[in-house]
Amino acid sequence: MSIPRATYRIQLHKGFGFRDATALVPYLAELGVSHVYCSPYLRARSGSMHGYDIIAHDELNPEIGSRAEFDGFVAELRRHGMGQIMDVVPNHMGVMAADNVWWMDVLENGQASPYADYFDIDWHPASAHLNNRLLVPVLGGHYGALLQEGELKLTFDASRGAFSVEYHHHRLPIDPRTYPRILAKAPQALQEISAEFGSLPPREAAGLAAAREVAKDSLKQRLSRMCAENPALSPGIQAAVASFNGMPGDVASFDALHELLDAQAYRLAYWLVASDEINYRRFFDINELAALRMEKPEVFDATHALVFDLLREGAVDGLRIDHPDGLYDPAAYFRRLQEKYVEVCGASRALEDRRPLYVVVEKIVASYESMPEAWAVHGTTGYRFANLVNGVFVDESSARAFSRLYSGYTGVRDDFEEIARRSRQLILRIALASELTVLANRLARIAHGHRGTRDYTLNTLRQALAEVIACFPVYRTYRAETISVDDRRWIDWAVARARRHTRATDRSIFDFISGVLLSDEPAMRAFAMKFQQLTAPVMAKGVEDTGFYIYNRLVSLNDVGGDPAVFGYGVNAFHGASADRAAKWPHTLVATSTHDNKRSEDVRARINVLSELPAAWRLNLRRWTRLNRSNKRLVEGEQVPSRNDEYLLYQILLGSFPVAGDADALVAYAKRVDAYMLKAIREAKVHSSWVNPDAEYEAAMSAFVNGLLKPDRNLFLEHLRGAAATVAWLGMLNGLSATLIKLTSPGVPDIYQGNELWDFSLVDPDNRRPVDYSIRRELLAGLPASGAPVPEVREIFAKPQDGRAKLFVTSRLLAHRKANPGLFLNGGYTPVLASGRRESNTLAFARIHDGSGLLTVATRLHAGLGLVVGELPCGESLWEGTKLEVPFLPGGTRVRNIFTGSEIEVREGALLLGQIFADAPAAALAF
Repeated sequence: MSIPRATYRIQLHKGFGFRDATALVPYLAELGVSHVYCSPYLRARSGSMHGYDIIAHDELNPEIGSRAEFDGFVAELRRHGMGQIMDVVPNHMGVMAADNVWWMDVLENGQASPYADYFDIDWHPASAHLNNRLLVPVLGGHYGALLQEGELKLTFDASRGAFSVEYHHHRLPIDPRTYPRILAKAPQALQEISAEFGSLPPREAAGLAAAREVAKDSLKQRLSRMCAENPALSPGIQAAVASFNGMPGDVASFDALHELLDAQAYRLAYWLVASDEINYRRFFDINELAALRMEKPEVFDATHALVFDLLREGAVDGLRIDHPDGLYDPAAYFRRLQEKYVEVCGASRALEDRRPLYVVVEKIVASYESMPEAWAVHGTTGYRFANLVNGVFVDESSARAFSRLYSGYTGVRDDFEEIARRSRQLILRIALASELTVLANRLARIAHGHRGTRDYTLNTLRQALAEVIACFPVYRTYRAETISVDDRRWIDWAVARARRHTRATDRSIFDFISGVLLSDEPAMRAFAMKFQQLTAPVMAKGVEDTGFYIYNRLVSLNDVGGDPAVFGYGVNAFHGASADRAAKWPHTLVATSTHDNKRSEDVRARINVLSELPAAWRLNLRRWTRLNRSNKRLVEGEQVPSRNDEYLLYQILLGSFPVAGDADALVAYAKRVDAYMLKAIREAKVHSSWVNPDAEYEAAMSAFVNGLLKPDRNLFLEHLRGAAATVAWLGMLNGLSATLIKLTSPGVPDIYQGNELWDFSLVDPDNRRPVDYSIRRELLAGLPASGAPVPEVREIFAKPQDGRAKLFVTSRLLAHRKANPGLFLNGGYTPVLASGRRESNTLAFARIHDGSGLLTVATRLHAGLGLVVGELPCGESLWEGTKLEVPFLPGGTRVRNIFTGSEIEVREGALLLGQIFADAPAAALAF
C-alpha cells in the first residue's frame, strides 16, 4: 500500500474525459501531486456531470472514454510515477429511465426479479395498494389525468418480443405473465404462446423465481422469432396495442390500459406522491437515486467486481467511498473491502494490519464527535479540516457583535440550533415523510407486541420519533451487534432534547424509543439499524440544504461539515484538533475546497474578513440597503428580496466579486450570482422551494441581482468595488496562509481542480465550470526555481492577484513533501506558541521526524494588523518584537525558509517574527 503524498481532485464528464485527464498528468506531476483523485467514472446516466448516478457497475462510462483511453490515462500516470484514487458509490444507483438493467428487471418481475433484493424496497408497506408493488413516482402530473390525455402509451418491441408502457423518456416494462391481456386481441396464431405467458409463475412465488426467469426470457425470444418469421403477425399485435391506448376525451377507452397497469409490479404515480408513499429507500429525497442493500454479499460482489479488477491490475491505488452513512453497517462494509482486496489482489499483510488498501470515506464528523477508530479506513475526505482551517481566519471576538448585527438587520432571532431543528422537522414532514412513516410503522409493530407499550398509537410514535430525529446531534450512530459508548451518548442526547421540546402529554414514549434504540433484542436492534439510515439524510437535507441557507450570520461558516453556531476557532483549538489527527488519522485527506462546497475556499477566505470588520460591514449594509431600495419589488405586499436574502447576497458579492473584471466579465458574473441566489432561496424553503417554486418571488430576486450588477451609472457598484478591493486583498492573505497550513498539516493534502490558483466558485454546478489549465501550465513554468534571488520571490508575493503566489506556495511545499516523505508520513505535531503584541496574528506548528523537521508559520486576522490594500504583513516594524518560542531547537540552529532561501538563527529558544516575515507573508522553515 502507498499513502498518497498529495491528491488532486478532477471532475470527469462528457466534456472532460480520460483523454483530457491524460493530457493533464504532466502538469500535475510538475505541480507535485502524487495521485489523481477522480470523480466516479463507472457508467452513469447519460449527460451526468458528476457521475454519482451510476447505472451499471460493470463498465466504464462511455461518455468519459473507452477502456483504451482509460488504459492510456493509467499508463501516463505510471510514466510520471503517479497513481489514482477511485471514487466508489456503494449506497445507490441511478434509476427511473430505461438505462438501468437491474431496475428494469425489478419493474418487470417484481419480487421474482433476481435483483429484487439488490434495492432497499419495502414490498409490504402500510399502504395496502402497494403490497407486493413498487411505487414509481415519475409522472409530471396526476396519473388519471395523464392517462386520459394519452401520455402513457403501450408499445411493442418485436426485436425483443416485449411490451412496455412509454412516458416521455421512461420505459415501463410489462410483466410477461400479463401479456395475455394484450395478446387476447392479437391474431389467433399467437394464442398458444399467450397461454404459456399466462402460465408463468406469479411474481410473488419466490421459490419459482429462477424458473420464471428462464421461461419468460425463452417465451419473449420465441415471440420475437415468430414476428420475424411471419411478418403478418406484427400488424395484428400493433392493432391490439393501439386498442389499449384509447382516445383523448373518451375516458372509457383507457380502462383497458389502466387495468393492465394496475396488474404490474409497480404503481405509476405523480412525482409529488413520493414524499408520502415511496417504498424504496433513496439517496436523500432524490427519486431517481435508489439505495442498494450493500450488506448483502451478492450486491457487494456485483457492484465491486470491476473495482477489484482495476485494483488487481494496478490501475487504481486507493478508494474514496461516497456516502457511507447511507449503508446499513458501514464498519462491516469497510472490513469486507479490505478482506476482498487481500483475497482478490493477493495482497499480503500482517495480522494486525486491518488497512492494506488505502481507503478514505466521505464522512462528516462534528467538532465534538470522533470517527470510530475501529473502521478499516485511513480517514475522511477532509470536510472537518476544511472547516477547522477556515475557522482560524474568523475573529472569535466579534461573535456577539455579529449576532446583534445579523438579528437587527434581518429580524432573524432564533439561534442556529433552533433553525436546524426546525429545518430537520420540515424535511421529515415533507421530503422524507414516507421514510419516517416506514420507520414509525416498524416501531408501532414493536410497541404493539408488548402489553406495557401497546397503548402508544402510530400517530404519537411518529411524532415522537420525528422529534428525536430532529434533535439528533450527529449524522448517525453505528450500532450493529454491539453499541458503543459514543452511540449511547448521542441517543441519550437526542432523546433528552426531544423530551424538552415535545408537547406530548405522555412523555414516557421517549423512554420507550430510547429503550428500543439501545436494546439488544433482535427486532429492536434491526429497527435501530434502519433508524441510523434515516438520521443521516435528515441531517444533510435539514441542515446543509436548508438551515445553511436560512441562518446567514457569517456564511463562510455555512459549509459541508461545518457548524455556523461556532464563530471560528482559536489557535489552541486548531492545535488540539491537529494533534488528535496526527495521533489517530495521520493519513486522512485534508481539504480546503471540495465538489460539495457551498462556496470555494477563496470565497470563504474573503467573507471571513468581515468578522474582523463588523463596523464597516454594518455601515456598508446600511448604505447598500438604501442605494438598492429602488431595485426591490412588492410581492404580496412584501418587499423582495427579504432582508435575510439581501444580507446573504451582499456577502456572496463581497466573497466572489471579480475586482479586476471588465464589462463582459460582469455580465457573466451576474448570471452566476443570479443562478446561485435562485438555488439559495429554493434550498432555504422560506419564500420558494424546488417542490413549490414561487415564480413571482424568484423573478423579483433575479431582477434585484441584475439591478445591482448593471454596469451603467450604478452608484452601488462603485461602492461594492471599493469594499470588495479591501476584502479581496485581505482574503488573499488568508488564502495564502490556509494553503500553507493545509500542505504542512498532518494528513494528505487534497487540491480541488483549479484551486492551485485563486478560485471564486459558488455552489455546484458553479464549481464544476471548466478549468483553464493553459494559464496554470504557463504560470507554473514561469515560477522561480529553487535558489532564485529573494527579490524575485518577493515580487511574486507583492502581486498576488494573478494567483502566482498561491501556486508558488503550493508547488514549493509539494516539492518539499516529495523530498521528505518520512517527515510528512510519520512526523508528529508540535504546537508552537507566539509571544508579544502580535501573538494573536500568528499560527505556528512544527512537524518533526528523525531529527529534522519543518516549522510552519502562518499569519492570520490581517485586518487587525492595520494593513491597507497592497500592503503585505511583512517587516520588523509590523511585528514589533513578537517571537516564536521554539524550545525544541537548540540555540544557534539555523532554519531555512523554503520559499525565499533566507536563513534565520534561533536565539534564546526563540525566532523573531519580524525576521521570519522579512520578505514574504508565509514561512515554511526547514531544520
